[in-house]
Amino acid sequence: MKRIYSIVPDADALLALDPEELAGVVLESLNSLSNDERGQLNRYNFGLGSTYSEYPQQFQEQIGRALMEAWAWLEREGMIAARPGEQGEWVFVTRRGKQVKTRDGLKAYQSSMLLPKEQLHPVIAQKCWSSFLRGEYDTAVFQAYKELEVAIREAARLKPEEYGVELARKAFHSERGALTDPNAPVAEREALSNLVAGALGAYKNPHSHRNVQLEPDEAVDMINLASHLMKLVGARKAG
Repeated sequence: MKRIYSIVPDADALLALDPEELAGVVLESLNSLSNDERGQLNRYNFGLGSTYSEYPQQFQEQIGRALMEAWAWLEREGMIAARPGEQGEWVFVTRRGKQVKTRDGLKAYQSSMLLPKEQLHPVIAQKCWSSFLRGEYDTAVFQAYKELEVAIREAARLKPEEYGVELARKAFHSERGALTDPNAPVAEREALSNLVAGALGAYKNPHSHRNVQLEPDEAVDMINLASHLMKLVGARKAG
């Protein structure tokens, strides 16, 4: 068994972790249990002082409480569950818990919750979701907008050498764009042209020329916009 102390030996560092961060530490420990040790796994046993006895005495009560907060988070997220056919609080590590397995795996899992795959346009999901999970946020954004650019070019039947802002302006030109809606007010047609061109210019072009540092929530916003525009292009093409 990998002890909690061996993963985070500093008591102050452990207590600074949020419950969901500490849950990754607990899950890493639980996944290291032998078959015999897993047979003894329940909330009561985990909460005993022996789980955190290596830490200084003055920290042990706080650490015990923090670990049980992390345990509760794992239960809520379906990483551990009650063992069927057993009385009491005996639990097992679920399929999701085994898949996540470690702190790094938990970070990836949490990131995936920021960007639900099923809500994305299928092409966007296929091309950029894995990159997002690996923390390659700039790559994920670039891939999303590259696919948007390809979809616009194909739907508007434009030339391969046309790309970026110029491509969007031509496809969504307020008067003669192949993907503009002639029934919409002129102001709305121009606004949509500005939106698509601005998105490609701001989010695809920079990521194709240099490394851009992004936070996960920034990347989520950019990818969701690309997905929305992809759906719009598909609707205009079908129409």
